Amino acid sequence: MRTVHSIAELREQLSAWQQQGLSVGFAPTMGNLHRGHISLITAAKARCDKVVSSVFVNPLQFGPNEDLEAYPRTLSADQSQLQAAGCDLLFAPPVEEMYPAGQAAVSNVIVPELTLDHCGDSRPGHFDGVTTVVAKLFNLVQPQSAFFGKKDFQQLRVIKQMVVDLCFPIEVVGVETCREDDGLAMSSRNQYLTTDERQSAPQLRQTLLAAKDSLLSGKPVSVVTDEAQKVLMAAGFEPDYFNICDANSLQRQNGVYESAQSWVILAAAKLGKARLLDNIELIATKTQQ
Repeated sequence: MRTVHSIAELREQLSAWQQQGLSVGFAPTMGNLHRGHISLITAAKARCDKVVSSVFVNPLQFGPNEDLEAYPRTLSADQSQLQAAGCDLLFAPPVEEMYPAGQAAVSNVIVPELTLDHCGDSRPGHFDGVTTVVAKLFNLVQPQSAFFGKKDFQQLRVIKQMVVDLCFPIEVVGVETCREDDGLAMSSRNQYLTTDERQSAPQLRQTLLAAKDSLLSGKPVSVVTDEAQKVLMAAGFEPDYFNICDANSLQRQNGVYESAQSWVILAAAKLGKARLLDNIELIATKTQQ
């Protein structure tokens, strides 16, 4: 695996592959990699001739009170994992390479509507930073396919909409969430959990599963969300949101679930210093007439 730190080096390698007619799969990351990230590389290798990944801790998507400076930088370990997984090229630019005129002067890519609620409500400006850097990386790498984990369901939906709106010739592939044996979604932020908190953390997944069962049994959305919030608080969580939404529009739903609907339950909650994120889908079993 080759590692490059400049746009010029990246384009040089990509140009050589393009001349050979090779397809490129891309998995952008912020580093501090775990098995969930590596699953993106595996998915890309199954579809594409060459696989590119990036490690870039993007300052645009961090709020003023978030953990930008504390976010772990583990490039050497990341390189070892990516190489073992069969990644062909790693792009690991410094901030000044991505934003040479400074962060305040950068043109922004904004996806409206889908970014207003959920994480967009609790982390203002976060998704503007995500879509801006992903759009820039898409322009640099020009992959045929790009791979993102489903754990960040709203992010995945936002990026898919950006690709449609801006006419990127890229297939955005959602990869299933990798989990620990007890169901906890893998995340770089799990390392912030204490030993006791780690024992409680799987309750978020368990609450999502219980909420899905309740919806399928006919319980109203208002009852399900109220029960879930109480369960999480009793387990020591500080819920950020627990929202039952249309899986496409991400608009919050009311009433009871019907089998022709595709819904998703989006959840975020703090447990100690860690902010945990997870979701579960309710897939339509028939097509509405």
